[in-house]
Amino acid sequence: MDNNNEPITVWLSLSQLYSSISDKLEQALQQEYGLSLKEFSVLYFISNSEEKKLRLQSLQEMVGLSQSATSRLVVRMEAKECGALHRHMCTDDRRGIYTQITEIGESKFQHALQTFNQVLQSELQREGLQAEFQSIIQKLF
Repeated sequence: MDNNNEPITVWLSLSQLYSSISDKLEQALQQEYGLSLKEFSVLYFISNSEEKKLRLQSLQEMVGLSQSATSRLVVRMEAKECGALHRHMCTDDRRGIYTQITEIGESKFQHALQTFNQVLQSELQREGLQAEFQSIIQKLF
């Protein structure tokens, strides 16, 4: 194999491992709690923030979505069917919107976190994974 392609091969290998684990996490969260991995991430970031609320702009940067995609996601999670989040205007800056986790959202997050950790732990202990990582790391050096 041409050494010029080695960084691409390493990157694609890492991406494939990440995607495989992400797919398993997404499937478990969706099946058990009706949450996507992005929704889980939103609950995680807000739950772990000071006062359990974040400015929408900060959340957007943390989750890695566009402003409109973040807004749509928060609106869905705020809807009566989910009720995990609550939005409100910033008192200091009328342009700022805060998103706060509700009791329902916190409870859903805590339960989903257990499933997330179980699936992640299982995937990280999967037979052959350590050998895959070692192979990728050796290609870096």
